[in-house]
Amino acid sequence: MPLLSTALVLTTLLAPSSFSWPLPPPHPVVRAFHAPASPFGPGHRGVDLAAPAGTAVLAAGDGVVVYAGAVAARTLVSVQHRNGLRTTYEPVAPTVAAGRQVRRGEVIGHLQEGHCPSPCLHWGVRRGDEYLDPLRLVVQGRVRLLPLNAPPRGG
Repeated sequence: MPLLSTALVLTTLLAPSSFSWPLPPPHPVVRAFHAPASPFGPGHRGVDLAAPAGTAVLAAGDGVVVYAGAVAARTLVSVQHRNGLRTTYEPVAPTVAAGRQVRRGEVIGHLQEGHCPSPCLHWGVRRGDEYLDPLRLVVQGRVRLLPLNAPPRGG
């Protein structure tokens, strides 16, 4: 599915209030989504959000936990939502188990170190085998990446 139609699908099927950020504010994006050109091609199948280790990780939307545990060297939580969307959160020390119903904003685990040089949450979303930009769930309009050490605005 082309990027334009993917954005249209997300915009059409999801009310703006259906999803929220998986971390408390602020939400510094340190690495953006980059769709792979092919199923096994290079890309970044989610976004990385900076936060201190131990930060509560929140379910971005209502759903059912389909996996909470270790995959290779990291632990993650995966939540199945309506409309066929599945969100993933890693590296997370889960506080939920598979089969548990969760509500948007509910704590599903705590951020661990290990994905980025500084702690960050890798947040992904997909529909079936297609990876989508998770920021489309929470942001309307254009996303701007800022350096973590940027001076305050207006200063």
